[in-house]
Amino acid sequence: MPRLSTLSRSVADRVVLITGAASGMGRATAHLFADERAKVAVTDLGQDRVDRVVKEITEAGGTAAGWVLDVTDLDRIHAVVDEVGRTLGDIGIVVNNAGIAIGASLEMGDEEYEASWARGLDVMLSSHQRIVRATLPQLRRAGAGRIINIASTEGLGATRFTGPYTAAKHGVIGLTRSMAVDLGREGITANCICPGPIVTGLTEGIPEPDREKFARRRVPLRRYGLPEEVAHATLSLALPASSYLNGVTIPVDGGLSIQNT
Repeated sequence: MPRLSTLSRSVADRVVLITGAASGMGRATAHLFADERAKVAVTDLGQDRVDRVVKEITEAGGTAAGWVLDVTDLDRIHAVVDEVGRTLGDIGIVVNNAGIAIGASLEMGDEEYEASWARGLDVMLSSHQRIVRATLPQLRRAGAGRIINIASTEGLGATRFTGPYTAAKHGVIGLTRSMAVDLGREGITANCICPGPIVTGLTEGIPEPDREKFARRRVPLRRYGLPEEVAHATLSLALPASSYLNGVTIPVDGGLSIQNT
């Protein structure tokens, strides 16, 4: 018996579609996959933002193409997925990363709270199933499909005044598990990443002293994470060799979710 099998740790020539890829964790993920010689479909809101990331990748020697995509628009999702298939080849990896920062207090008026609730779940939960269902024919043709849904440590607990956000992120974990059960028999895996406090556009508005205080108090590593650190965890789940990882939820949070005090 050989010491090891020949399970591959390469994503070279695989096509990966990443939502919310123009900044933060999405941008880092796009660059990392491109560095590993995957073909990257960069999608996000805003043509200029998408074009900038595509240019960064291609100037670094990678392969990428970009599309403007609103993940709440089902018709646009289908159009983009079809164009990605024609341009880069069948999508074999999906990274559902698009998200928004949204807070809501139960004391808000009905109309305002309902709007926050609907928007939060539409962008951060419903979009995941839209993207996966649209890409499923290509995932099947590509073989060994990989779905990585980005949730949050808010999906493992809760913070005050974040009801729609927290509900959506809990939902992403549940949806991922359902996808893993539904698609596993076809060799398509679905897994979930739960980033903790990460230095991104969503957190840069927090004053630095407040970030430092929070990290010292709540994070065993005593710092915020970097987008690239989340991207590496995402890449690991996309590897052909990660074929027996299915339905798992991985916190990338410096230990925040396991510290009791």
